[in-house]
Amino acid sequence: MAKPADTRTAGRKPAAKPVAKATRSTAETEKIRAALAARRDELRAEYDQTLSEITELQRDRLTDSAGDDQADTGTKTLEREQEISLANSILERITQVERALERLDEGGYGWCERCGNPIPVERLAAFPSATQCVTCKQLGERR
Repeated sequence: MAKPADTRTAGRKPAAKPVAKATRSTAETEKIRAALAARRDELRAEYDQTLSEITELQRDRLTDSAGDDQADTGTKTLEREQEISLANSILERITQVERALERLDEGGYGWCERCGNPIPVERLAAFPSATQCVTCKQLGERR
């Protein structure tokens, strides 16, 4: 007697075979590394500047708070929270670039961490610290 077909696997495509990772030339790798390092340095300078501005504004607020009502105090608190949020955002971008540099050293830069397929050069040009291809990023954002 014939076994019934397994309906869970019927119609499914077989799992994609991993794509062989192409090797970059040393010159290409160094060009990418230099660009990422330059971006990291820019972000660090921006972060340091933001922290110094936050410190200066905080000092000014402490000396110029006499006579503030609740609305003034609330406004100053909101501004401080926005400044701290901006600094944290810059710090997160620094972390992403540093992670991209680590992936470059490990040989995983330019390859999707989720599916293993190459990340398009255009995406890496627009977002050099990308860790996922466009398709996987879109799937992740839908969830």
